[in-house]
Amino acid sequence: MNNNVKISIRNLYKIFGADPDMALAEVKAGMTKPDLLEKHEHVLGLNDINVDMREGEITVIMGLSGSGKSTLIRHLNRLIEPTAGEVLVDGEDILGWNEARLRQLRRKGMSMVFQKFALLPHRTVLENAGTALATQGEKREEYEAEANKWLDRVGLFGYGGQYPHQLSGGMQQRVGIARALTSNSDIMLMDEAFSALDPLIRTDMQGLLLELQEELHKTIVFITHDLDEALKLADHLVILNDGAIVQQGEPQHILLNPADPYIEEFVSDINRARVLRVRSVMREGDVAGDIAGEVLHNDNLESVIAAAEGAIDKRFRVMRAGKAVGVIEMPDIMRALVPRRARLDAA
Repeated sequence: MNNNVKISIRNLYKIFGADPDMALAEVKAGMTKPDLLEKHEHVLGLNDINVDMREGEITVIMGLSGSGKSTLIRHLNRLIEPTAGEVLVDGEDILGWNEARLRQLRRKGMSMVFQKFALLPHRTVLENAGTALATQGEKREEYEAEANKWLDRVGLFGYGGQYPHQLSGGMQQRVGIARALTSNSDIMLMDEAFSALDPLIRTDMQGLLLELQEELHKTIVFITHDLDEALKLADHLVILNDGAIVQQGEPQHILLNPADPYIEEFVSDINRARVLRVRSVMREGDVAGDIAGEVLHNDNLESVIAAAEGAIDKRFRVMRAGKAVGVIEMPDIMRALVPRRARLDAA
């Protein structure tokens, strides 16, 4: 894991209304989002957000509609101005930047992939993929090779001469990803990027993103309302509700240790066997006693249950990078599959 913080958000507030500074004082004094709307006709968009996003990782911001996740991502490139707080990129607060520096950030430092694709209908797939370089003054013959490289990588070899309307939704979103990669930015912002796609295409796009990330190690900020998608993609998961962070951390830890009833309810319907990994349940250290076989630290629990063939007394050696790192036993798996609330109710 890279410990370098690429983006740091500090004490960020956003209030929509005629007098946000007045409303900010009320919020800091403890006024809730519903009360702020009722008494002052102001909307609390973000409430004291603090997040570190590490270089080369995928930070997923998730929450239900109205939770503030899309408002938050638009602060990272200052498409929305905050009421208070800091947004640090490589340690520098971009809220003090002038328009010229912001344009440079949006053109070279950050790329964005949108839910609705945002392709230019009158331009070819190749020209859309090269949009970022074209806005920097490069001519088609200068960016063509780079754009074609990324079109090939996202599975669109030979489609450069087509127009967006000639492509399926999944293919159009691949163009959007190629466009972001062609810009060669360190940071990719993805706002509900796969939400408009059919389920099978969406799963395919998630796999493509993880495959590219394995090689490129971009700093990705991904917005979603889908918990399965968040758990699949996130290195660091941030869950919002009513503009505030309810819980953040490593997804496996959140699933096993929900911070409050809201999070418990949020994760209650997840297929835990398919999502939880061996590394989150195993016991570290030397392996003694009978061993039924070996499993990888990043295997899901479903695969271990299948390997046990229904037996509840089997134990497996856990391997990582060719070395034994611990043991996992079926009783530990069974406990992990039961949500904490259910365990407490049964006690």
